[in-house]
Amino acid sequence: MKSFVTKEHQAACIETIQTLISYPSYLRETNTEGTLFGKDIQKVLEKTLDICQDLGFKTYLDPEGYYGYADYGDGKEILAVLCHLDVVPPGNEELWETPAFEGVIRDDFLFGRGSQDDKGPAMAALYGMKALIDAEVEFDKRIRFIFGTDEENLWRCMDKYNEKEEKAVMGFAPDAEFPLTFAEKGLLQVKLKGKGSKGIAVACGDALNVVPAEARYKGPLKEALKSELEKLGFNYKMENETVVVLGKSIHSKDANQGINAVTRLAMALQMITKSEAIDFIANEVKEDARGIKLFGEVEDNASGILTFNVASLNVDENESVIGIDIRIPVTVNKDEIVATLTEVAKKYHLKYEEFDYLASLYVPLESTLVETLLGVYRDKTGDFSDPMTSGGATFARTMDNCVAFGAVFPDSPITFHEANEKMSLRDIYGAMDIYAEAIYRLAGK
Repeated sequence: MKSFVTKEHQAACIETIQTLISYPSYLRETNTEGTLFGKDIQKVLEKTLDICQDLGFKTYLDPEGYYGYADYGDGKEILAVLCHLDVVPPGNEELWETPAFEGVIRDDFLFGRGSQDDKGPAMAALYGMKALIDAEVEFDKRIRFIFGTDEENLWRCMDKYNEKEEKAVMGFAPDAEFPLTFAEKGLLQVKLKGKGSKGIAVACGDALNVVPAEARYKGPLKEALKSELEKLGFNYKMENETVVVLGKSIHSKDANQGINAVTRLAMALQMITKSEAIDFIANEVKEDARGIKLFGEVEDNASGILTFNVASLNVDENESVIGIDIRIPVTVNKDEIVATLTEVAKKYHLKYEEFDYLASLYVPLESTLVETLLGVYRDKTGDFSDPMTSGGATFARTMDNCVAFGAVFPDSPITFHEANEKMSLRDIYGAMDIYAEAIYRLAGK
């Protein structure tokens, strides 16, 4: 099948991804220099819109800095491509084999934070569209690339977009895996808050949507902690006077495939100190990333299992706070999960506080959108794998009739949120080809 994409488009796409990776665009809410989410997020948004304008798009920058978009064509209806330019923090940069924010090409992979989530896929879609422009394709819809800035946290960007802008009739988010994700679990992020503890101080964990790979303790209990960790068979290392419990980081949607350093630290600390927050984790969660003791076996045929990630733990003399990320199967009642968690937390004098909630996504398999996108993927690859459901949360769920579509291929490593995040050049080029054809079939005359 003919491709609209040329080698020139491929080279330009890679160069642009490298440029965007060079911006460390993770959330900063202090010293923001007058920006909403940090100066690097604002800068990468402005740079991306400048690039889009150079490619022939009409661009718009939200005056408050929540989002920007780039339009092509004059149709009344909008086909949206939903992207995000923020990333998670790099984590322990000593674990990176290349600098996290340089966009290094090695062994036919492009390395760097955002290479796979979501700067690489976003630009693959953008330059797929550029290939259509250069082929002088005419469109019966406006093609709108929407660039969000807060996807890795509270999605305030898309809340503001939907408040202020017109709706699309259909769209896709290039922020997941091929062939296509037509259902996404509900995302519930909560904080359990309780009394502080004079005997211990702990601050560990980072973003709620990441299984913590490290949990650090520095204090008078370190020798006893080391002993308990060894009894439990948990890996740790020493950094000067700090005990660093080691786990395996992975996206919260796949929490049952990671190793949670925070829960391991809590299990060891429970043996040597008193804290109701630590007791909750050690008694009710342990290393079970499915929340089975709390909720029982929760799953459905449409979207699979519930996952439960204890993403952070902060204890000082004033307060204890546990940060938790839960992915709820699409047919499961969120209120029942909340009621159970609230009741169990009360036993430990912990108060339930909702931090964020995103309702589930479901687009019927027989819809024009799903049939068209799936047809493009199958025609281009010969892969007739079934469309998927996911515990991940993409911007697709912020609009009606939108799905997650690529850009990671089934045989490629998934490195979202990990050290050494990378995307193969093969995947980038393949995604460009698929996105160009998809936009052509959905919006071309």
